[in-house]
Amino acid sequence: MRLILNLIWLVLCGFWMFLAYLFFGLVCCILIITIPFGLASFRIAAFALWPFGRTVVLRPDAGAPSAIGNVIWFVFAGLWLAIGHLVTGVALCCTIIGIPLGLANFKLIPVSLMPLGRVIVPVEVAQRRYADWHGPEF
Repeated sequence: MRLILNLIWLVLCGFWMFLAYLFFGLVCCILIITIPFGLASFRIAAFALWPFGRTVVLRPDAGAPSAIGNVIWFVFAGLWLAIGHLVTGVALCCTIIGIPLGLANFKLIPVSLMPLGRVIVPVEVAQRRYADWHGPEF
């Protein structure tokens, strides 16, 4: 099922959002001082291209520099990418087959707003890590 959803996602919205993240990543890398933002943008670009089966988790070692970087990212790129996800998600939710894809677009908004201090992992890894932290009953 993940493969089918990823293929539909790729055709309907994934490729365009991938290009948007690449654009902002290239701009950040050209400006040299913002290369960490560019690398984060490239990481999210791959996630926006093929999102089903992967999730975003907080890095436990992320601190104040990530928070400050996220504020800078929000102003220059995050807001525009979030608007792109919002518009695409609303458009996809207008059709029955697009509802799961629209909801996935809405789930990408938080990471598009604050990418630093997060890591993209397979869903199974995130579930295993969550069970390790909270016990086997979860």
